[in-house]
Amino acid sequence: MLYAGYQGLDDFIAPFRMAALHGLTFMPRLAGPFAQLSRHNAAALEMVSRFRLSHERPAFGITTVRDGNRDVPVREEVALDLPFGQLLHFRKEIDTPRPKVLVTAPLSGHFATLLAGTVKVLLRDHDVYITDWKNARDVPKAAGAFGVEDYVAYVIRFLEEIGPGAHILGVCQPCVQALAAVAVMSEDRNPATPLSMTLMAGPVDVRESPTTVNALADEKPLDWFERNVIATVPLRYAGAGRRVYPGFVQLTAFMSMNMERHRAQHKRLYDHLAAGETEEARKVKEFYDEYFAVLDLTEEFYIETIERIFKKAELATGAFTYRGRKVNPGAIRHTALLTVEGGRDDICGLGQTSAAHDLCSSLRPHLKRHHLQANVGHYGVFNGRRWENEIYPVVRNMILAME
Repeated sequence: MLYAGYQGLDDFIAPFRMAALHGLTFMPRLAGPFAQLSRHNAAALEMVSRFRLSHERPAFGITTVRDGNRDVPVREEVALDLPFGQLLHFRKEIDTPRPKVLVTAPLSGHFATLLAGTVKVLLRDHDVYITDWKNARDVPKAAGAFGVEDYVAYVIRFLEEIGPGAHILGVCQPCVQALAAVAVMSEDRNPATPLSMTLMAGPVDVRESPTTVNALADEKPLDWFERNVIATVPLRYAGAGRRVYPGFVQLTAFMSMNMERHRAQHKRLYDHLAAGETEEARKVKEFYDEYFAVLDLTEEFYIETIERIFKKAELATGAFTYRGRKVNPGAIRHTALLTVEGGRDDICGLGQTSAAHDLCSSLRPHLKRHHLQANVGHYGVFNGRRWENEIYPVVRNMILAME
């Protein structure tokens, strides 16, 4: 009923959005004393037309990047296509090889394009790949299940596709799966085991400095989540019948944490549109075009994430298993470790990511480094000015040191 209710509401509002778009197309642009009225009317119509969520991945929009002292073209290529995600390669038109980096994107209600800024900065000095996850409602039920261990399996398969000598950078939620994958590969002496592993703002051990997000996951039993936030994909989609945690539910949860800020931003957008300030309006619209693009998670991935990562902290307690075998981060001996945390992160508390250093007990001290960026929140760890100017140089130097 949850998904059907959302879909019914969206279908009801759709004609009003369409009417607003037509109104924008045919509305006369008035001059003189009526110009201000015209802009206000156009702003109102545009706000109505934008009252929707997207369930398709936006474009990364990376067509060129600065490499050394010149701009070089970039094209996206699918290096490997699997049922629940693809390995996306940002190929630069250059002759000189660059260190290969796999970015593991969060599977938490948004598409991998949320990391477009992360990728664009990394591309300056690296050959970049990313885990490009598919919307679970578009994956046929016949494709089977996709849980936490399947994410680990995909990371291993992607690293094998990239080949020996790569590096891995985990962002947020999948830091656990990235660490588990490297531990399994290290124990198996897999030739594609990465040279370095960077973990950024991830819940390796949620028992350290618990946040509101951790408390919400911990205070309710698993069956509450199964009853209240899991829904069945409607018949109109390829994944009909699949049980999912809908992206629109996750977005609602995110927005409720900072509702006043989002209201203020939309008021700002209306004011920019009404004043004809197109560049300022464009920046706000671009952010929300990405933020309102949501994807559904499989039921098993969502429930297992809550149980195994947020409730039981299995990796930190030594209870995490992969395909029936215990995962031992102590098996990591040659993959350098860098952890990055934000001092104002209200999603992943201080110490939750750096806990990886204790788990990787066999790594020699010169292969470990921790960076605390005191003046950023969660998103600022991997996007924005601080990431570009202060955090990225640390990441680049770690990768370079292991080349």
